[in-house]
Amino acid sequence: MNLSENPTRGDGLNDIYRQSFVDNGPLPAITDFTTGRTLTYSDMARRIARLHLFFEAAGLRPGDKIALLGKNTPTWICVFMASVTYGTVIVPILHDFSPADAAHIINHSDARVLFVSQSIWDHLEFDRLPELIAVVSLDSRKIIAERRPDLARFVRNLSRAFSRRYPSGFGPSDIRYAPRANDDTAIINYTSGTTGFSKGVMLTYDNLAGNVAFGIRSRLHYQGSRALSFLPLAHAYGCAFDMLVPLAVGSHVTVLGRTPTPSLLLKALAQVRPNLVICVPMILEKIYRKMIVPMITKKPVRWILAVPMLDRAVYSRIRARLVEAFGGEFEEVIIGGAPLNPEVEEFLYRIKFPFTVGYGMTECGPLISYTPWREFMPGSAGHALTGFMEARILSDERTPGQGEILVKGQNVMKGYYKNPDATEATLEADGWLHTGDMGHLGGYDDQTIFIRGRYKTMILSANGQNIYPEEIEAKLNNMPYVAESLVVERDGRLVALVYPDCEVMDCERVSHEQLDPIMEENRVELNKIVAPYEQISRIQLVSEEFKKTPKRSIKRFLYK
Repeated sequence: MNLSENPTRGDGLNDIYRQSFVDNGPLPAITDFTTGRTLTYSDMARRIARLHLFFEAAGLRPGDKIALLGKNTPTWICVFMASVTYGTVIVPILHDFSPADAAHIINHSDARVLFVSQSIWDHLEFDRLPELIAVVSLDSRKIIAERRPDLARFVRNLSRAFSRRYPSGFGPSDIRYAPRANDDTAIINYTSGTTGFSKGVMLTYDNLAGNVAFGIRSRLHYQGSRALSFLPLAHAYGCAFDMLVPLAVGSHVTVLGRTPTPSLLLKALAQVRPNLVICVPMILEKIYRKMIVPMITKKPVRWILAVPMLDRAVYSRIRARLVEAFGGEFEEVIIGGAPLNPEVEEFLYRIKFPFTVGYGMTECGPLISYTPWREFMPGSAGHALTGFMEARILSDERTPGQGEILVKGQNVMKGYYKNPDATEATLEADGWLHTGDMGHLGGYDDQTIFIRGRYKTMILSANGQNIYPEEIEAKLNNMPYVAESLVVERDGRLVALVYPDCEVMDCERVSHEQLDPIMEENRVELNKIVAPYEQISRIQLVSEEFKKTPKRSIKRFLYK
């Protein structure tokens, strides 16, 4: 089946990967940025076949669960793909989860085997993971704990078993993956939401196929294209578009495998020169505040920007610097995972930087909407994926046309694992998924999505107005010496909690004693640009960064 011709169904997803490994055998598939070591597609297929032998020896059957816990590495990717092509259910766990949360997920998911980085395993206790029959190190690929003594012996002799299985050597004709039904669960992906409760999202082979098919049809990746993977692959966004789509078409994925600090990321982008950049807003926002704001606030530059025609030359130079910073050879930058600051978005759009904003959630594996950058509408989160997804609004009677965004289509999850109540509350019987996001629809066919904020964070004012704190925070975060902020309701009034930007303060020699009057100026300026019912009564400084999920979203429930 050619998904690019018939992209609406997910039959034969495993055959897509079988065909990719056969067709792209000698091409580079994965490179470890740190070591420079590269696996070709043939190498990957061979590693997957070895893992399948181990799964057989462990007695794993289709539907059994395999937990995967560690940073992005080529081995991490091979384990993930081996599980999908074997028919077991992979449970990727963000490496930033606490040991207690990770242990809970391993147990809750009924995982039988755990693949884990040694540094993480040192903080877990095997006795508290009673369902596991074996733990395998992602670093050494050896058994580091087991309840089946024969498995460690099998792993030590795996090369011998592999030779017996493939006496003539492993070749393209030996790459065979059993087909899976569309509704079979492929992944249980535990959310890292801001409400304090992690739910296991069951994504089917059909859900994966919808995301992969859209990526193929849109040529986000293509044979021989280059990708730099620096987002966590355990999260649905990076998983789909830094791994699943590239490996389906023969792209070359370089895995950063380390925390993407600005200096490391710029070095990697310059070296890899990716053809597509998948990133989260924080990266662009940091570049904007550190590199662009100091440039455009200088008096000579402000004067030039006020003169028609002259401003174009300045914008062109800024655009060229940004393009080169991202490697210089990409078609576009796709921003997702969180809202993009409106001020940053407006500036990038003004200078014609090739970016677009997509919208998704783990429950859709993840993609819901996307628009190519040349068609992108500022303020939007893209167009619902034609042929895959559709959207509608559950209107608020006070604000016709606005309300909770509901979506339906191929990418929508099967449900939450062992949580029928949460599934029923989120997923309608007719397939419509409650996203929990508030907004409206627009565009030529009312399928372009505009998001205002989360339903659970919305504040109802005394006069009945809906207040979306994210919109206020986006404005406040661009003001002097504000690193991040959180708007909360206290005694019927809005208060902004602010964690100051200590790095900028140090550079500009601003003391903490000077912050109170500066923040009061920020408050006055902020209240000039928000609606009357969004006025901030005071700014309260906090001494520590806000507690965040592994996805770097603020845990709002801690500050209510």
